[in-house]
Order: sequence, then structure tokens, then C-alpha cells
Amino acid sequence: MSARDQILGRLRSAPLNTETVTPDVAGWFAGHRTSDNLTQRVARLRQALEAVRTEVHAVTSDNWVSVLLGIVATKKLRHLLIGHNTSHGEAVAQQAPAGLQIVRYEQAIEAWQAQLFDGIDASLTLARGALAQTGSLILWPTPAEPRLMSLVPSVHIVLLDAHTIHADFHAAMTSENWAQGMPTNALLICGPSKTADIQQTLAYGAHGPRELVVLIRQQQEGVAS
Repeated sequence: MSARDQILGRLRSAPLNTETVTPDVAGWFAGHRTSDNLTQRVARLRQALEAVRTEVHAVTSDNWVSVLLGIVATKKLRHLLIGHNTSHGEAVAQQAPAGLQIVRYEQAIEAWQAQLFDGIDASLTLARGALAQTGSLILWPTPAEPRLMSLVPSVHIVLLDAHTIHADFHAAMTSENWAQGMPTNALLICGPSKTADIQQTLAYGAHGPRELVVLIRQQQEGVAS
């Protein structure tokens, strides 16, 4: 009998382990998760985002539109892309100054591709939530706010409600019951688009927005911008 046959024989005669061991994922996260309150989660998220050159502003339900329009004015943006028939988009449209052109994403990309890629300065989307642990924004593109809104314009402005900030990825998936249905694209955004050459020289905006602006919206006053 050859060495090959001996090895194969031992493999075939070895007892099979039919027991299925399921890892205790929930238990692992429960043992490693910090017990941060909302204020602490907001602070952790902001620190992580700002560490990768994201512009973060604390806003309230009363002033977020005026803060956004102030950012638009400071950056001298001429166009703002909003979703189709979204409440946050229409709130901005109602208060937009005459010098800011509001563009609604309300037609197929084939009909206005040139304008989107060459004639839109910035876009506004609503985040589904965020992960404090990794400094990630959760976006679920919809027909009202398609994926291209967060990919094409040079400046991406994201409105995030503070109460949707989760401790970590597992907490977000379980508390929101993601297993019951997810979109075609679920996005985790951790900062503006960046890449580096072989010399590790960072360049922003090569594969997406060169600027990411996050408005963390809370229901009460008292959080400084």
C-alpha cells in the first residue's frame, strides 16, 4: 500500500463529527459591549468621524435646516440634490434661498445623467442610523433616495437622528430586526471618499464625495455645534 493510500485510508476511517456548534454571537457582543448612554454614543461617533476628516455638526429638530443652509452658504454651493418627496428634503426646499437651486431626484438616471455627474454640487440624504463603535453611518438607499445620491456629488450631507446611533453593528442588526428584510444595498459610510498611491499620499474624492458633512439631530437644545 502506498503512502497516499494509507493517508486516504486514515481519512476515510476517521469518525465524522456531526454535531453542529453555533457560536454565541449575542453572548460575545454582550460581554464586550460598552454600556454607553446616548450622550456617550454621540461623542464616540463624532470623535471617530472627525478623525477621518468628516465635518460634524450637532443640531436640533428646530435649527437643523438653518444650520444646513449656513453650511451651504459657507461652502458656496449652488445646487443641492434632495430625494423625491422626502420630508427632510422638502423642509430644506421650503427655506432655500434664491441663490440655491434645489434639484429633486425624481426621474430615471438615464434622463439626467450628465446633469447629475457634472452639474450637482451637493446632496442631502437621511441616515437610517450609525455605529458608535466604528464611526459608521448606515444608509439604506431607496427609490426616493437612490445610491447615487451618496456617491456622485462632491459634497454629501447626511442628516442623522441621535436616537438611531447604536453601540455596534450587532446591536443595530438585532434591535432593528434586519433579518426580516434588507435593501439591495446597505451602506456603511465612515468618512469622505479617499485613496492613496504607492507612496501613501492621500487623495480625497477619487471614488465618491470629497467632503462628508454630518448633522446629528437631537430633539432638545443643549448640544454645542
